[in-house]
Amino acid sequence: MFSLNQSVLVRGAAGEPIPSPYRGLQKLEVEFRRGDFSVVCAGGGTGKSLMALFLATWSNVPTLYFSADSTAATQLSRATAMITGDNAREVKKALVDDGSFDKYEEALSRRWWLRFNYSARPTPKDIELHLECYREVFGCYPHLVVIDNITNVDGGGSSNAEEYTFGLEGLCDYFNEMARETRAHVMAMHHVVGEYSSGIKPIPLDGVKGKIGRVPSVVLTIHAEVDGMQGRTLHISPVKNREGFTDPSGETYASFEVNTSNLQITDLDEEVF
Repeated sequence: MFSLNQSVLVRGAAGEPIPSPYRGLQKLEVEFRRGDFSVVCAGGGTGKSLMALFLATWSNVPTLYFSADSTAATQLSRATAMITGDNAREVKKALVDDGSFDKYEEALSRRWWLRFNYSARPTPKDIELHLECYREVFGCYPHLVVIDNITNVDGGGSSNAEEYTFGLEGLCDYFNEMARETRAHVMAMHHVVGEYSSGIKPIPLDGVKGKIGRVPSVVLTIHAEVDGMQGRTLHISPVKNREGFTDPSGETYASFEVNTSNLQITDLDEEVF
């Protein structure tokens, strides 16, 4: 046990925020702090993976990304567009069609400590093994660990809804402990209940699938607005925030414009809603 003064010495890097491009969320007192566990929830195809990948590429901190929901080709073309500003479709064409992808090698090498695992059903044992491998190679644990998404983690079968919810709670406890032990910020992507799966209206805390809001320090929900001209706006709501502003209704959110060509995500000039 530790006194308050001793706790200053033993906290290590816990509590330090990951550099973030999302200034609108910072206005709402949302930080992705090392040693904490967060969950980002949205309907399929809304943009939660884009949000996490943009954080991983922009922050340029040691990162381990478990991409169970997207293939290597998808993540590579997206990340390359984010880093270089080139059109994502042209990047993917260079990757899979005309063999000219080597021109991006120098730009990608600057993110040398951003590493991916593409297993479709990683187990907790797989995740622990890769964390230890990362530490062995780089001499430290990742500062950011992304689980995309939590329902793809093979935590054992569930035969009914009660076991499904209990299994998700157990995985949340596991990732929360992982964050404490490694002093990484662990961010898990997750789905929402059917009523909000369209992704076009604010999602409250009780719209999170499996009702797993107990454990995470931060729970964000994302809904999108499409303008009909291939433009997309992401509205990100802090429905739980242990150390700052929170609105469980999801009606308070920060808004970000997605450039659908090069996948850059930028704050809108408007005030937070």
